[in-house]
Amino acid sequence: MEPELFQGARSRRWGILLVSGALGYMAAIGTIAYFAERDAWTAAALGIIPFALGLGFFVDWTLIRRDARASS
Repeated sequence: MEPELFQGARSRRWGILLVSGALGYMAAIGTIAYFAERDAWTAAALGIIPFALGLGFFVDWTLIRRDARASS
């Protein structure tokens, strides 16, 4: 059983997972494009979607943390 996390910790976790997953995806497809298929860079661009979502979660985490400090 995982301990219950507050909203900021969940946002931070999802941000880390999405950004690292997106970077890994883009690196893998980029490597394939570099060595085998030049047109694969188009597929690597799809990694921008989870990357942007992860950045959004990091912004959410920052805003939650700032609001928590302001209310304390």
